[in-house]
Amino acid sequence: MPDMEREFRSLLAESGEAEPAPSSLKARLYSMLVHKQQKSGPLASLDASLAAGHGICVFEKLVQISPVGERAKSPFFCEVCHARVLAEHFDHPPIFWDHCPYVKFQES
Repeated sequence: MPDMEREFRSLLAESGEAEPAPSSLKARLYSMLVHKQQKSGPLASLDASLAAGHGICVFEKLVQISPVGERAKSPFFCEVCHARVLAEHFDHPPIFWDHCPYVKFQES
């Protein structure tokens, strides 16, 4: 078991029954993790994400169907999306797009 996972399990065991994290915290953590992942290399392209069975949001779909190369289809598009900004600052932002990871944080 990795050290970080062991540390999280230990913290959770000490705290007893914890309340779910706010969706704004989940959104900020998700953005941070994707940025860390980008440092190790490019993200999977939108075509590769779809081929792997993952959904993409309406804005990513516009890029995915556009006639551009694979390299142009692999940035973190959420970086420029207002849904990310809303989700990182509010616990119940008014965003409802299918396959938006920031919408999914509100559901759990």
